[in-house]
Amino acid sequence: MNSGEANEISKATRLDIFDAFRLDEVFFAGRMDDVDFLDRIYNLEEFPSYDDRYSNAAGDIWQHRHNNYDWENDWIFSDARFNLTGCSDVEFLKFICEMAHPVVRPDAAQAKKIIDIANEHLRHDGWKLIPERQLAGRSTYSPSRTTEFHSAIKRASTAAEILESSWMQKEIERIQASVDQDPALAIGTAKDLVESCCKAILEDCDTDLKPEKTDDLPKLSKKVCTVLKLVPEGISSEVKGAEIIRRTLSNLASITKSVAELRGLYGSGHGRDGRHIGLEPRHARLAASSAITFVEFVTETHLKH
Repeated sequence: MNSGEANEISKATRLDIFDAFRLDEVFFAGRMDDVDFLDRIYNLEEFPSYDDRYSNAAGDIWQHRHNNYDWENDWIFSDARFNLTGCSDVEFLKFICEMAHPVVRPDAAQAKKIIDIANEHLRHDGWKLIPERQLAGRSTYSPSRTTEFHSAIKRASTAAEILESSWMQKEIERIQASVDQDPALAIGTAKDLVESCCKAILEDCDTDLKPEKTDDLPKLSKKVCTVLKLVPEGISSEVKGAEIIRRTLSNLASITKSVAELRGLYGSGHGRDGRHIGLEPRHARLAASSAITFVEFVTETHLKH
């Protein structure tokens, strides 16, 4: 079933999770039979039967999974009645959490395996499954959104669409894929994203301040801020809160300088000696989020102009 709400968890992510379960031979119902497991989530009497001998899905499933045993163990993943690749995020996540429930799967290691597989793919769509409470010393799980970083990634993608920059989209995808596994790459790519954004805006503007090969990031961002009139000098003293606005605009420009400096110290693109200690994912998220804040603001300003 589908509530009609837009899903954040893509069909591709759901299929990847199911494929991983198949490869690791994870049976969705654990130690339970199919009907008993599904009864924990659905009212099977409300679902139709594919077998005209039965009035609803409960009899249908029992017949083909227990009497005939002519359905594969993974039949549920592709059954249109349950529509796990297209149902609401809430239903999909509840299904995965039930797969790891202690009553369904008493072995804590097996349950954790399911959660780890799911989280590996869910993180790309801004979700994760976390322990909710203890039941006889074993964890039950519930869905939780990841940090606001996923929202920032979506906003960056919107900016790339506005600027019609496929290259920015690739950089955004690279940041998302590397922020936890390779923070240095994410930091380096955050700098690249700002550069690409600045170049796209300058090329699109009717201005003599075009990007040049020798321009570094601070120079590119200064050109963009000048063209878009986002420089402190452009704020009249008569404007209410003029000093605060000037200070805010100065901070906007300093974002790009800081991202460039971080990339030089910790990002990809430079060799390191054996004593070098890199930054953690949280630092990479901070750098990328700062870069995205700049990208989003200058893109919206450019669009307004």
